[in-house]
Amino acid sequence: MDRYDVAIVGAGPAGSAAALAARRYGASVLLLDRAAFPRDKACGDGIAAHTLDLLRDLGVTGVADGYAPVPALHLVGPGGSAVARRLSRPNYTIPRAVFDARLVDAAVAAGATLVRHAVHTIEERPDSIVLDGEISAGTVVGADGAYSLVRRSLGQPANPDGYVALAIRGYAPALDAAEQLIVTAPTAQWPAYAWSFPIGDGRANIGYGEVLRGTALSRAHLLDRLAALLPDVDTGGADGLRAHHLPLSTHRPIPGRNRLLLAGDAYSLINPFTGEGIFYAVLSGSLAGQAAARAAGLGTAGGGTASGATDGGTAGAAPARLYTEALRRRLGRHLRHSRLAARLTGRARVVDAAVRAAARDQRAFDSIVDLGLADGLLRARTLATIARHLR
Repeated sequence: MDRYDVAIVGAGPAGSAAALAARRYGASVLLLDRAAFPRDKACGDGIAAHTLDLLRDLGVTGVADGYAPVPALHLVGPGGSAVARRLSRPNYTIPRAVFDARLVDAAVAAGATLVRHAVHTIEERPDSIVLDGEISAGTVVGADGAYSLVRRSLGQPANPDGYVALAIRGYAPALDAAEQLIVTAPTAQWPAYAWSFPIGDGRANIGYGEVLRGTALSRAHLLDRLAALLPDVDTGGADGLRAHHLPLSTHRPIPGRNRLLLAGDAYSLINPFTGEGIFYAVLSGSLAGQAAARAAGLGTAGGGTASGATDGGTAGAAPARLYTEALRRRLGRHLRHSRLAARLTGRARVVDAAVRAAARDQRAFDSIVDLGLADGLLRARTLATIARHLR
């Protein structure tokens, strides 16, 4: 039976980040995915500068090569209020077929073993986890997405309605290469929005997403809403249209148990305010990989790490405990703030007030962007500015 320090189920951004982090501690790493790379993944393809910072901490650079930075964001509220401002740091739109493959290549270059394999069974033993009766690992990281097998093996059900969104994504000619566009739906569909994110090659990633509320959403409904909110975009001629579920961070399972950990979408780490998940995937994957390696008593990581965790006294500790502590230190406060933001912005008029506040105040705009795209906080000053615009 093959034995590894860490086995990772799913080689998307969370899984690749876990592999990179564990390898920096010297762990032997097996990275498993049912698909061959490069492969497409339904997503908005937006990559914030904060995500590139995390990857640099893992020793990965160049993932945005060949893609032009997008310097501005144009946001339209459900009542028609709008703001268009330059971002403090530009975003990128990188198709997941490219972005994910570059991260997988970086993980393999760092020493991870990549195998195309669909995991079917997970057996917990006192000193290891056995996958499909043939792969043994000290720790298994479940980075296997919204329909995670590892999550189910932990006895954790999928997110219920109200805590999961459904979105459709495609590609169409870009209207403006210099700004990302987000148009929120009117009150009847709220919370929901459409987007158009320019890639830099004349195309844009376009899509529409809506929180599920107990009623099934058809493909026709999603496409109708997309066309209504983006009337100037050739949505009818869009290609690559695919739908996907987004488990929101307002309803998370346990982060792990003993030697089983969850990261990224498998842990419901989708920002409820924006639907962004790549930053969370890279950060949680990195923390999971570190926890797995440290629990095995392996050496300190070379260079910086995403968590700033210390390594003393961790050998023999349960990986899940180390991971839970690291998540709490790194993301706990932000997740509380994003939950509050989601609750507040469940009212369309609050969203319009936030858009008006961002239009009047660059600092409010920057604060809202950081909360929605990375690990920013809902600052008192921003709340006060939004409150003034409610009137």
